[in-house]
Amino acid sequence: MPNPFDPRLAVTADTALPGRAEAMVVPERHAVLGTPLLPPFPAGIETALFALGCFWGAERLFWTEPGIHSTSVGYCGGFTANPTYDEVCSGRTGHAETVLVAFDPARIGYERLLRRFWEGHDPTQGMRQGADVGSQYRSMILTDGPAQQQAARASLQRYQAALDRAGRGRITTEIVPAGPFYWAEADHQQYLAHNPGGYCGLGGTGVRLD
Repeated sequence: MPNPFDPRLAVTADTALPGRAEAMVVPERHAVLGTPLLPPFPAGIETALFALGCFWGAERLFWTEPGIHSTSVGYCGGFTANPTYDEVCSGRTGHAETVLVAFDPARIGYERLLRRFWEGHDPTQGMRQGADVGSQYRSMILTDGPAQQQAARASLQRYQAALDRAGRGRITTEIVPAGPFYWAEADHQQYLAHNPGGYCGLGGTGVRLD
């Protein structure tokens, strides 16, 4: 469905910040799972990308699931190469705060990840998530290939039907092919593992995906 909250109304490839060639330096190992943070991942491991508000809490939603090989946070869906956190928060990169999920499909399917995504936040809020306001907090599923695209769109229709029955609003989630994923700074990786009392602004609708 058309998204009325398209961030490209505010920033374009021509007006976005220029970025840089150098990627962020991140830890070698996941602070919770102990696995490598960066690819290449072992044979059979697949990846998925989700944006659902502040990536601190969003990453934790996924690393707690069985069958997850690794998770990391970064920026996707915009124009600026290797942006900084401050640049993304300025709204001048076009990116959303995004979680990369590396998972073992023999232990956890993409459908389970989609359920975690929909139920873990409120996908009807446009350019915000709770008190966090800005294009970087918008809801997105960034797909890797036709199978993920089809599954994501089917799950959106099912979740919209569930929201309709509950008297909730219309979904504003973007479902688009994944572009480049740029890792965020080291202090954002597994932030809530290092800071258990840290901020998490996520809040679901209470509506389950049928």
